[in-house]
Amino acid sequence: MDHPKQAGEFTRGMKTAFPVMLGFIPFGLVLGAQASQKGFRFFEVPLMTALNFGGGSEFAAVELWTSPPHILVIVLITFLINSRHLLMGAVLSPYLGHLPRKKVLAALFFMCDESWALGLNDAVSRKPDGSIRGFSLPFYMGAALTLYTTWVVCTTLGGMIGPVIGDVKNWGFDMAFPAVFFVLLRGMWRGFAAARPWLISLIVAIAVYLALPGAWYVPVGAAAGLLYAFFTAGRK
Repeated sequence: MDHPKQAGEFTRGMKTAFPVMLGFIPFGLVLGAQASQKGFRFFEVPLMTALNFGGGSEFAAVELWTSPPHILVIVLITFLINSRHLLMGAVLSPYLGHLPRKKVLAALFFMCDESWALGLNDAVSRKPDGSIRGFSLPFYMGAALTLYTTWVVCTTLGGMIGPVIGDVKNWGFDMAFPAVFFVLLRGMWRGFAAARPWLISLIVAIAVYLALPGAWYVPVGAAAGLLYAFFTAGRK
């Protein structure tokens, strides 16, 4: 692919990601503000969001942050929430197998749910048979870098304005992420049978919450759901 065509594909990826980028702005501001309220210093907010490009795990880490922090719990939660990237990367790997390793690692580093979906959807729309030749790496990187930059910049701005606006809970902004999370869950609803791992996670999390102090109910509940899904995956 020649350079003008690559530039055009990159720009097309940016334009396609624009509506999603708008949705990143309020979440980034809220996350940064919440982090500042938890005692994060200015440079620590972009450091976290730039190195761990995963909004769900970052919200969870900030929510669980204490002084001193429970490092082991936060690490476990981050791993469990981001473990979906293992499957996402496996799905994406056939499209990247012919590329140099440095390009593959860059593509995977900047991968998030939205850029992954945009890249694969674009490939399918151009090659309905699922051919890897339909996947455009410049398009994918245009979308991924647009979302990544927006996220880091907005979380940084949120960290700056956090001390000014005070506790975001007083404004109701803390409900923004849970509200969208429930909307996403509704979009993934495939019936009660498919929801059994969620139910197992909920029951185990409630039991651990009542039995143990701290935030152990979160990783234990998540692990219970994952184990149930793993051991029942082959059953009909």
